[in-house]
Amino acid sequence: MTKRMVIMLVTVGLLFGAVFGFQAFKAKMMKQFMASMKMPPATVTAMKAELQPWQPQLKAVGSLRAVHGVEVTSEIGGLVREVRFKSGDEVTAGQVLVLLNADADVGLLRSLAAAAELARSTYERDKSQFAIQAVSQATLDADAADLKSKEAQVAQQAAAVDKKTIRALFDGRLGINAVNLGQYVNPGDRIVTLQSLDPIYADFSLPQQHLSRAKLGQAVAVTTDAYPGRKFDGKITTINPKVDPETRNVQVEATLVNPKHELLPGMYASVAVEAGAVEHYLTLPQTSVTFNPYGESVYVIEESGKGADGKPTLTAKQIFVTIGETRGDQVAILKGIKAGDRVATSGQLKLKNGSAVVINNTVLPSNEDAPAPADQ
Repeated sequence: MTKRMVIMLVTVGLLFGAVFGFQAFKAKMMKQFMASMKMPPATVTAMKAELQPWQPQLKAVGSLRAVHGVEVTSEIGGLVREVRFKSGDEVTAGQVLVLLNADADVGLLRSLAAAAELARSTYERDKSQFAIQAVSQATLDADAADLKSKEAQVAQQAAAVDKKTIRALFDGRLGINAVNLGQYVNPGDRIVTLQSLDPIYADFSLPQQHLSRAKLGQAVAVTTDAYPGRKFDGKITTINPKVDPETRNVQVEATLVNPKHELLPGMYASVAVEAGAVEHYLTLPQTSVTFNPYGESVYVIEESGKGADGKPTLTAKQIFVTIGETRGDQVAILKGIKAGDRVATSGQLKLKNGSAVVINNTVLPSNEDAPAPADQ
């Protein structure tokens, strides 16, 4: 081998050595760079999933209706002589509300009563005469028929006079007065609304698939935005025996006690029916669940070792779950996790399977079964 070839081989060896050395140096630098660029742990809030008592409920929306409620009107026309109530009064059954002018009707009643009295005298006289055969049976029959006719006219006119006195049909609260003294009221004109407020009905509908879970006497809780954070208790008193063929819903009526008259007819109401015995479910805040087209999931926080400071290092593990009913801020977890699992309750949108995490529970998401407004 010539000297020239040896020099060439040495040169090639040095060249390859330089190339491989540079690649090794580059790989080392890249590794150090990636280590320096490693993502810091994501900050999340977390809590342990625990079994909690859960009352199964059927939820619906409906409206409130008075047990008795009418627009007070007059059957006959007349001039308003007296108004014996004030707007908003509490009244009792039979209490006089309005008197219409009945002078002419009373005069006619007296005239008819006098005619009836004369017919009765004539009948009694002819009855005595018939006993001694002084008048015929036909005369006596005509007198009896005339007496009955006159008495019927008196009863009819007495009813007309009585209709000039407008009374409350039942106990309740009056609305705003719609008539004035001296005003002529036509038949059917509204005078005032009268509503019986205690008890009060809550009408709502349930889908037919829930019909087997609704029974007479079941407890219901009604809420309305007029009184945020408050519940009004009642019971189911009627279930319509017919399902609406267009909506496949059945109408349900619940009765609520309303001693303070806080609930009013026509109010919108949210209704929760207690359906079945109390059960126990793993419960988490609804913010814990990530909803995806392929299913719902949560991130369980697990210890994956210890860091340089000796403290446990935490990682997130994505687990698919089956969710159940919701109540307030909470959701029931039926399958996927077990009691005691520590689950991320917020901040999980920046996580992926295996992400390093740190837990900071300084500010926690709401986790109330019956949340109330902050100002309550």
